[in-house]
Amino acid sequence: MDGTDLSQRVAKVVENVERVIFGKHHEVEMAIVALLCRGHILIEDVPGTGKTMLAKALARSLGCSFRRIQFTPDLLPSDVTGVAIYDQRTSSFEFRPGPVMSQIVLADEINRATPKTQSSLLEAMEERQVTVDGVTYRLPELFLVMATQNPIEYEGTFPLPEAQLDRFFLRLHLGYPDEDQEVAILDAQRVQHPIETLGQVLSADDLLDAQRRIHDIHLAPAVKRYIVSVVSATRSHPDVYLGASPRGSLALTRASQAYAAVRGRDFVLPDDVKALAVPTLSHRLILQPQARLKDLATTTVIAEVLASVPVEMSAAAARA
Repeated sequence: MDGTDLSQRVAKVVENVERVIFGKHHEVEMAIVALLCRGHILIEDVPGTGKTMLAKALARSLGCSFRRIQFTPDLLPSDVTGVAIYDQRTSSFEFRPGPVMSQIVLADEINRATPKTQSSLLEAMEERQVTVDGVTYRLPELFLVMATQNPIEYEGTFPLPEAQLDRFFLRLHLGYPDEDQEVAILDAQRVQHPIETLGQVLSADDLLDAQRRIHDIHLAPAVKRYIVSVVSATRSHPDVYLGASPRGSLALTRASQAYAAVRGRDFVLPDDVKALAVPTLSHRLILQPQARLKDLATTTVIAEVLASVPVEMSAAAARA
């Protein structure tokens, strides 16, 4: 699978998902970028904007198994990872896998669960395994957690700790469709929901092959230095209490490589870094108390950082 072939196959997946998710081409593309990088996605948005449908549409387009976990305050870690049950016939414990043992997992309203239950996802997201009663079980090679949370509901919620936020590869916002797009949604669902007829357009094996090829996308030394400069600038910004970690640098690097591949290139441009800076870094920053009082957003901070860090290279230098 060369770069052009990969770009064409990704375009087919995006086109297929857009039969269900209208007017969100960039967000769908970003979700594919996360998949190519073996990363997890956090979607912050109000109810009814298509967060669940996006996860279902991706699973159907790739022929992947899909499970949805509704996070609530009474959800237990064993409800996520699974539990060992004693079998009287064999006088042994039998492991009953939980819903996390799937290829695409939707963690719906993740911030409604207690910190103990939230932390049950940490091992799965980072090490791609779960440990139950001292026994470790591997997760599928193709594994994606897509978590959702409502940004305007605070009662009965438990904010995600920084350690867990840092494990999400991208943070996305779907937002409301415009009026024409909403009319198209009404027309598309007049008889039945388009998700019911959505077919598979790319196999899981092809996606795994694409994931391996992302590492071959060329990253010039000047581009690496630019990525490090952008991330380092978030740590010294006056409105930032805690900047992006080295994990943020790695995420921005991998996402830029995947984005270049989606665009049909075998090398990364600084424009790719700029396009991925907000979704990969914004949720990794903690602002100063006075900045939060001014209602300053992390996206604004990253925009200021991108404007302040110079780009001193050409497209020819990026290929070198």
